[in-house]
Amino acid sequence: MNSQAPQSATLGADLRALRKARGLTLTEIATRLDRSVGWLSQVERDLSEPSISDLRQIAECLGVPMSMLFAHSAAPANELGYVVRAGSRRPMGSGEEGLIEELLSPDLTDDFEMVHSTFEPNSRMQTPANRPTQEVGYMISGRLNLTIGSREFLVGPGDSFRIKHEPYQWANPYEEPAVAIWVIAPPVY
Repeated sequence: MNSQAPQSATLGADLRALRKARGLTLTEIATRLDRSVGWLSQVERDLSEPSISDLRQIAECLGVPMSMLFAHSAAPANELGYVVRAGSRRPMGSGEEGLIEELLSPDLTDDFEMVHSTFEPNSRMQTPANRPTQEVGYMISGRLNLTIGSREFLVGPGDSFRIKHEPYQWANPYEEPAVAIWVIAPPVY
């Protein structure tokens, strides 16, 4: 089949998954947006198209970068929800701290998400993160300094690690990028 899925085929499902992962109700988000619950429900079911302004407000309410909501690439209908091609990964995050992330999962509707992370040379996470998640990472290349709770680790190619409801921070003080695959549950992007 060569038919293309609509540009926003998974936008509604992703919005619903992000809202639920944050423990928010339709009513809470609709109130923050000054919109009706019915309208938001239609957006989550891909029956209504939100405006750019709506998307900006929704992203703010959900604590995600707006680019995450825009980056739904068209995929052949028979691959939608099953396959993510290398050139069609959705960028995630802002990249400000030297971390470039791409969503490997087809969307955010599963109980977990897979992320491809590239940590630029001489970069570091400025503020420790403490998310209500379980995360497992697998290092493909490079080295990364990790602080998980009060413990410090140096991880490299082939190493894996787990972060479970603890504050963590990373640093790549080395001259080469570090690349890791992360599995995060529940999805937080």
